[in-house]
Amino acid sequence: MAATNLQGKRIAFLAADGVEEVEYVQPREAVERAGATVELVSLKPGSIQSFNHLDQSKTYDIDVAAADADAGGYDGLVLPGGVANPDFLRTDPDAVRFVQAFFEAGKPVAVICHGPWTLIEADVVRGRRITSWPSLRTDLTNAGATWVDEPVVTDGNLTSSRKPADLPAFCTTLLTQFA
Repeated sequence: MAATNLQGKRIAFLAADGVEEVEYVQPREAVERAGATVELVSLKPGSIQSFNHLDQSKTYDIDVAAADADAGGYDGLVLPGGVANPDFLRTDPDAVRFVQAFFEAGKPVAVICHGPWTLIEADVVRGRRITSWPSLRTDLTNAGATWVDEPVVTDGNLTSSRKPADLPAFCTTLLTQFA
């Protein structure tokens, strides 16, 4: 990955139980290596259970609950995937408001795999070009987005990616966007 300096930047990762571990860990490591401070935001205090596809993996401690998180205090947002994770997030009004605030402020947002489900609920994909896990194509199209099958897509402040195999390109691109 190209050297990108994120010193002084504060990046939120929004995730819940069922997050795809590699889609949380690799982008977080990339952002931290670039010098940013990272906070894990979730639905409630405690920890979340990550998964490696359908198998339980590690748990991760929450830094702040979505109800208490202020998007104004962050420079960017990452939404990892996993099937259950975005499904839990999109049904939580505080998580949805948190996402909407990043778009209202024009701050960079990066999303991968099934993560766009939360963006659909936040009503922030209309008129955007985006990629995702293929099964979200119809959902994104119905929400007014133009879905494309590419490893990484950037449309304004939104960077999207399809799957774990795309993580190297996704991480490189999100670092550039956050810088």
